[in-house]
Amino acid sequence: MTHYAAPFSDVRFLLSHVTPLSKLATFEGLKDLDQDVVFGVLEEAARFAEEVIAPTNQAGDVEGSHMVDGQVVTPESFKGAYRQYVASGWGAAQHAEQFGGGGFPLLVTMPMKEFTTSANMSFSLGPMLTTGAVYALMHHGSEEQQQKYLPKMVTGEWSGTMNLTEPQAGSDVGAVTAKAVPDTDGTYRLSGQKIYITYGDHDLTDNVIHLVLARLPDAPAGTKGLSLFLVPKFRVNDDGTLGERNDVHAVSLEHKMGIHASPTCVMMYGEQSEGAYAELVGRENDGMREMFTMMNDARLAVGLEGVAIAERAYQQAVAYAKDRTQGRAVGAAAALSPIIDHADVRRMLLTQRAFIEASRALCYYNAYAIDIATYATEDDERNHAQFVADLLTPLSKAWSTDLGVELTSLAVQVHGGMGYVEETVVAQHYRDARIAPIYEGTNGIQAIDLVGRKIGMSQGASVTRFFGELQAIVDSLGETFTAERDELARGLELTVRTTTWMLSQRETPNDMLAGATPYLRIMSTVVAGVFLAIGANQAQNMLDAGDLDGFSTAFLAAKVNTARFYLAQLLPSVYGLEAQVTAGADQLFAVTADDLSL
Repeated sequence: MTHYAAPFSDVRFLLSHVTPLSKLATFEGLKDLDQDVVFGVLEEAARFAEEVIAPTNQAGDVEGSHMVDGQVVTPESFKGAYRQYVASGWGAAQHAEQFGGGGFPLLVTMPMKEFTTSANMSFSLGPMLTTGAVYALMHHGSEEQQQKYLPKMVTGEWSGTMNLTEPQAGSDVGAVTAKAVPDTDGTYRLSGQKIYITYGDHDLTDNVIHLVLARLPDAPAGTKGLSLFLVPKFRVNDDGTLGERNDVHAVSLEHKMGIHASPTCVMMYGEQSEGAYAELVGRENDGMREMFTMMNDARLAVGLEGVAIAERAYQQAVAYAKDRTQGRAVGAAAALSPIIDHADVRRMLLTQRAFIEASRALCYYNAYAIDIATYATEDDERNHAQFVADLLTPLSKAWSTDLGVELTSLAVQVHGGMGYVEETVVAQHYRDARIAPIYEGTNGIQAIDLVGRKIGMSQGASVTRFFGELQAIVDSLGETFTAERDELARGLELTVRTTTWMLSQRETPNDMLAGATPYLRIMSTVVAGVFLAIGANQAQNMLDAGDLDGFSTAFLAAKVNTARFYLAQLLPSVYGLEAQVTAGADQLFAVTADDLSL
């Protein structure tokens, strides 16, 4: 089974009852946000993903992107799908209306991104990077740059990239050596090499707008000496037409474990001249801060990839488990039972479903907080929402992508031996998912960011306030959720306790860093559990009142039962992590580097 069905009902439930659009519609800039219009648009986005993009997934994986005579060629099926994507305006939905965008808040566009990613992760990566580049230029580009580049980037007629990594630098961006030299006309000549550049070159758009970190002459060392530059594949004339080819070229493509159809390029700048034409974006030596505008958007988008790819694999696993017969289930009359009737298979499927719903709720709540921070007018509400968004971003990125790998692996396991062969396609999802914990800041870096920066903001006062808000939600759960309320309260106590320990380790940073990853797992699992409980409580209230809001009783009952399973069987897994969080670093470094190779 390779068909994809967008989880529209689950998304509609989230946007109605967990991250309410009705609240966003109270803000001045969103008063025209009509819920019926939003759901009509999302229903069409679901159909587009199912019918136009999803059919390109397996063929794109087999064909892959490749180079012909120095040019990058994407799979043939991508061409028509991308033209329809641009013509339908899906890439423009979340961008400013002044540049041709739809003006929707981020929360509304999250389902569009999820559906597209589930349909074809390789296809989705080009638009994802373009969106981030648009954000960076909206926040830091000059008015001239915005007028010159954004209209066609917003529509998707031109694409955008993010260029940080170099062979010697990796995640240590401060080691970047690409250089930019001022020219006499106020522009720059940029030279150097960048690697792992997603959609660095391709044949889907007329132009590619690269955002590149490089150093000016005599710039300070490290990240403080990086500036951000705009480097177009083709220079743009004053009338908006394309001019001469710039000296920026893809010289090779990486041969990857997954996402074969997404061209991951090695880029050379200025190799054939005195340097590629470049424009400074924002201020000199402020490039890292400016690039974070793009990176933070990408981190949430990558977190959503974990949700999306797990959803696609789960759908295939359920279909296979219903169809495949083997053995006689307990109590069955027939000699052979569908494997979905066996307890262990049911455990794997329900684990996938519960974690998918929990991580989706986390990512969507992250977007909801970003929207409140963007549109709220009251300082306290806006500032606290920004903190919550900042806090949740490493959780969304790291936990959701870790789960993406774990859950696609479970989907392979449900298939048994057939999951290990390519013809069932489920192996592709596992291969594709594996990159997400690595790029846009490895998940270890996300954990370091969480303990090193986020929880310590305002001397810990902001995270304490957030935990108090979660506790209030738990306390408000209905009487039918007594056991679940107790489990969440226990989980929150653990989260607060380990947070307090982390905040006390500022003088022994290695001890803090040694426990960062299991700490992130604890916080993510518990926080997402609270969001899942919000939905379960709402679903139970709707069932009790007979006010179903267009949902079936089966759907609402499944919401309740999935949350109960998560809170009873998955959330308690974090209790064993406290010892890892608080163990310190001594045992890690008692074994020498040489010892590890014995």
